[in-house]
Formats: sequence, structure tokens, C-alpha cells
Amino acid sequence: MLEGGKINSNKYILAIHSTNNYFGFAYRTIKEALSHEKFFVKKFDRDLSNNLIFDLNEFLAGITLDSIARIAVSNGPANFNATRLIIVLARTISQQINCPLDYYSCYEIMAKRIAIKNNIFAKNNSFWIMNKLRNRGYIAGKYLISLNQNNNGICSIKEIIRPKLYETITNKNGYYDVDYDPKEDLKELLQLSQKNYNNSVINSWEDALPIYPISPIN
Repeated sequence: MLEGGKINSNKYILAIHSTNNYFGFAYRTIKEALSHEKFFVKKFDRDLSNNLIFDLNEFLAGITLDSIARIAVSNGPANFNATRLIIVLARTISQQINCPLDYYSCYEIMAKRIAIKNNIFAKNNSFWIMNKLRNRGYIAGKYLISLNQNNNGICSIKEIIRPKLYETITNKNGYYDVDYDPKEDLKELLQLSQKNYNNSVINSWEDALPIYPISPIN
């Protein structure tokens, strides 16, 4: 059971994220220009289900659950078990404390970083992120870039085709490899959730479901 820590008058956004090899948490104070942020990233071990709760309790030792104003979670595609566990955890907390739950695919979270790194916004207004599977096909999703008014930087990126399985990709122009970075992904999760808060977007825990492009037994 999650406990939280000492009494704190601040309100926070909590981010929960997993990749193929790591899981992590982050929080930031909400509505502040110079927001306080804290991060935790850890490589999977054999007892992820128990350690996930323990590590989150330790991470939240300085704040109370009722000070969490909203939660952001990645819903895959990533490690099957880790994705399932963090979605259940995020949904449970959101329902328990009655706060909004924002959810984003791992590819959408990394999309802005990939676009900037590869200068994609200077070439195209959309692109694909793909992951070549060891035994079968590709997992790929498509992303649309919105520029700011001066066209000198990315304003936002929207997922227009969520990650799914493709048996083949014949023309890889406009395709970029996945680029998991747990801490940077957590930062982006916090930013995306902060944007939803600023725009009064309310997402329900009931709609947060994991993305499983392939069966875990295949």
C-alpha cells in the first residue's frame, strides 16, 4: 500500500515510466515558474512487482498522496510486464486520490527529442519512430510536428498513428529508431502533463490502457 510522506502544502505532478530495461518516477511542483523536480531511475530486477511499490514509497517520502494533483504514465510499447505493472499502479493511485491520469505512448514521449536531435522539423512536418524486432517485423508510430509562430522551433508533437506492428517497412525514409532515455522521458512526461494542467484537460484513469503491439509469448 502506498503511504506518502510528511505533510506538504505544495501540489505535484507525478510521472511513472518504463522502458525495455528501466523504470522510473519523477515529480514536480505544479504551477511554479521555477518548479522543484525530483527523479528516480532503476534497472529492472527479478522482483519488479514488489520493488516497484517499495521504491515508489521511498521516492514519495517527502510528500503526501493527497498533494499529487495529477499523474502521467507511459503506456508502452516497452517491456510487457513493466508496462502492465506501471499502468495498474498509476490507475490505482489515480482512482484512490481522484486525480486526472495523463497517458502517452513511449514513442510520443521521445518524439520531440528525436525530432530536435535529427533536425526533422526543418525537413518534414511528420515522421515515424520505429523499433526493429528481433524475430518479426517492426513496431512503428507516426508523429505530426507543430511549429511555433516564428517557425524557429517545435511547439508540440502529436501522435497520429499510435505504435503498432508492421511486418515489413519497404521505404524507411522519414523513419527514425527508438531512443529510450529514462530521465529525459520522465522530464517530457512532466512537461506534457503540465501542459494538460495549464489547458484544463482532464483524463480519466479508466481510459489509460497499455499498448501491446505483440503478444508477450511470441
